[in-house]
Amino acid sequence: MKTIKKDWNEEKIKSSVNELLDNFDEGELFVEEVYSENIFFDDNKIKNASYDQDKGFGLRTVNNDSVNFAHNTELSDEAFSKAMKSVKEQQKLNPNPPKFKNLNSNLSLYTNENPIDKVTLTQKINFLNKVNTFAREIDERVKEVSVSLNGNHQNIEVITKNGDIFYDSRPLVRMNINITVQKKNKVETGSFGMGGRYLYDELLNESNWKNGVKKAYEQAIVKLSAKETPAGEQIVILGPGWPGILLHEAIGHGLEGDFNRKKTSAFFDLVGSKIASDQVSVVDDGTINKRRGSLTIDDEGTPSQNTMLIENGILKGFMHDRLNAGLMNQSPTGNGRRQSYSHLPMPRMTNTYMLNGKYEHDELIKSTKKGIYASQFSGGQVDITSGKFVFSASEAYEIIDGKICSPLKGATLIGNGPEILKEVTMVANNLKLDDGIGTCGKEGQSVPVGVGQPSLKVRNLTVGGTI
Repeated sequence: MKTIKKDWNEEKIKSSVNELLDNFDEGELFVEEVYSENIFFDDNKIKNASYDQDKGFGLRTVNNDSVNFAHNTELSDEAFSKAMKSVKEQQKLNPNPPKFKNLNSNLSLYTNENPIDKVTLTQKINFLNKVNTFAREIDERVKEVSVSLNGNHQNIEVITKNGDIFYDSRPLVRMNINITVQKKNKVETGSFGMGGRYLYDELLNESNWKNGVKKAYEQAIVKLSAKETPAGEQIVILGPGWPGILLHEAIGHGLEGDFNRKKTSAFFDLVGSKIASDQVSVVDDGTINKRRGSLTIDDEGTPSQNTMLIENGILKGFMHDRLNAGLMNQSPTGNGRRQSYSHLPMPRMTNTYMLNGKYEHDELIKSTKKGIYASQFSGGQVDITSGKFVFSASEAYEIIDGKICSPLKGATLIGNGPEILKEVTMVANNLKLDDGIGTCGKEGQSVPVGVGQPSLKVRNLTVGGTI
């Protein structure tokens, strides 16, 4: 575990934080150091390469739902002293503040090594050139190829009430491939991405990156023969893996504690109620090895856990940070996350996915006389308060008489998250997590996440396309 270099007296800072937080319900000192790089290869050459290093601290005090926060890029006694003065303005008001037992995490989910240092820049550039060459040689219809490589290493230290100190070193890598093909005057693009909390060697593995190239290529080729999507209310079968992004956006955010404390979620006050089909069980699990959304501890020092959100259609609970857990008389679930030291923590998802059902994937297809199979998604929009969503399928197929037929283009799925849960009629046993590319935005903050699901069949879902 790498120690962050600071220009302050460690023992003095620890004592000061402990003394400060004795006057407040909650709070912490969050110290962070991040190294990141981005390399973009396009048009047969490196178009952009950047490297960045950032560090700083955020100091937060909490009374009830009132928060004071100060942050600085300097890890010095002077900068900390200024932050202390800024957050001391409000003293303890709550005679019975929530008391959470600080737990040390015994999880070991990923290496603490820095992926950026393990491979030279020359090796990375040569690798991207190799990927580019391989993609262009697949088919003469391949006209454009772009590949990006991203690496990140985040070191954090969290000092909480009672002077407890928690540490974590988090690697994160990602690779994206885009391939454009042309047949006569028709041009289409396919994409594939993969990543996780590991070193570059998994991306540089020949079998892995060649598989990614082939998937991007195949998606583009399929689109060349795609026909317009028929619009209207239809049966939709969602494929395994990345289509879980719909679950994440349309349902997951509504299960975050802050929205429910503020009574702005469609799921407010429904714990213990039946909100979904009996076949629907959903968890948020930050404890999966090497996954993009996994965390040994969250950004408040709480160990990650596997939280049951929906079990056999019954709402079991929400995802919490320490602030909202205390105000709702609940326990933190390891979901207190922040983009950086200059941002406040809030309840955020880690790896959110639906559990396996009892059916084979083929049974879902064969049981559908007419419908759509959506195997991949691109973008979408969601109203968190209402759960209403619009999602675009980047790869979809027509289902006729229990068989997957022609590929479709322009398919958009329109619906309501809470309602769609009730319309799930079959859940397959082929649970798959996404390939490690998810990034979630909330209130101006972005954090890496994972999604997933088995194939599932939804009745009465509005599909936008061509009338």
